Amino acid sequence: MLDIKLIRERPDFVRQRLATRGAGEEQLIEGILLADDQRRKALAEVEILKATRNRVSKEIGALMGQKKFAEADAKKVETKDLGDQITALDQQAKTAEGARDGLMLRLPNLPHESVALGKGAADNPLVRRHGEKPDFAFQPKSHVELCESLKLVDFARGVKLSGSGFLLYTNWGAKLERALIQYMLDLHTREHGYTEVAPPLMVGPQCLEGVGQFPKFKDQYYGVAEGNDAAKLGQLYLIPTAETPVANIHREEILSEKQLPICYCAYTPCFRGEAGAAGVGTRGMIRVHQFDKVELIKIVKPEDGYAEQEKMLADAERVLQSLGLHYRVVELCTGDMGFASAKTYDIEVWAAGQGSYLEVSSVSNCEDFQSRRMNMRFKTEAGENKFPHILNGSGTALARLFVALVETYQQVDGSVLIPPALQPYLKTNQLVP
Repeated sequence: MLDIKLIRERPDFVRQRLATRGAGEEQLIEGILLADDQRRKALAEVEILKATRNRVSKEIGALMGQKKFAEADAKKVETKDLGDQITALDQQAKTAEGARDGLMLRLPNLPHESVALGKGAADNPLVRRHGEKPDFAFQPKSHVELCESLKLVDFARGVKLSGSGFLLYTNWGAKLERALIQYMLDLHTREHGYTEVAPPLMVGPQCLEGVGQFPKFKDQYYGVAEGNDAAKLGQLYLIPTAETPVANIHREEILSEKQLPICYCAYTPCFRGEAGAAGVGTRGMIRVHQFDKVELIKIVKPEDGYAEQEKMLADAERVLQSLGLHYRVVELCTGDMGFASAKTYDIEVWAAGQGSYLEVSSVSNCEDFQSRRMNMRFKTEAGENKFPHILNGSGTALARLFVALVETYQQVDGSVLIPPALQPYLKTNQLVP
């Protein structure tokens, strides 16, 4: 959530920065300012009326002391009328505040001034490439062919169990998925300094609102019902990413400055209803409704936010580097950034069988946008309460990493080599038909 003081004091600046996203949300500013003005005027009138009521109450006491009971009774009628006016104005202020905050929740974050202007993915600047694309002496197969021939994933039975967009990993496929998860958790906790957590896979709507996924994307997530109790539908939701519960761990808390930075990592399955909605990538593992991910979260002092983002980006890149995969890093332009982000890098790994890059990580600094929505603060050594920056990044996501790995390491005989970093986990160096 944006700072209402910023909107009041610099509305044109806020409109200009929102307009760079190209989605039209800057049009909400007028309604926010109107509702905020109505709230403030009502509260100001309430304070005047309360002061008048206090004065009249003192006059009643004086009149009673002077035995002027008739005049005192008249003043009592006046105080009751003042009380009714105060109640009505309090309700007006509450209604205006609700309208203002409802609009505020629909506003995305302001892009950082360093973010490139653009309308979509085609305008994203390339930051760097790492490694070289694999060179094959044969026509590389897609991951679908490899997974079927090696019996790593049973696509047909996954559909039979849950419908399109769900996967059934089998035998070495299940082991490879587990090995990748374990390897990434070990790397981030042992070498990058993150603390592992294992959060709930269902959260209340306040957590989705806290990270900016509600209300805008409410139609894309899975609400949970308890038994046949329809009244409980929507009290809990399956998480779309570990960011949702982990970033909310310290919601409504005041941390001490000495606690920062807080660095968490977590493995969870992720559930997203929008996968494949556009009708592309629905074959195979690239766009699915349930996938695994190791997520990185940092809660940091505002002055450290962008330096910590660069560190998080390096931590996510390390995964791909250690697995010997070619990738590129792009910076998302204003028109392609996520709702809550002020600045985002995407890491895209090369998938030889697809002949294209696949996004496996987004590393974002949300600044204080999420901490305001969660009312998460920290107390400085000087005693001031401030909102921290919250960062999130995939470290990294599956199943696209799985796709890139099997397509990169495929051999002419249909086998797939296992990179050295994963061999201790799988106890083999090759998957054979």
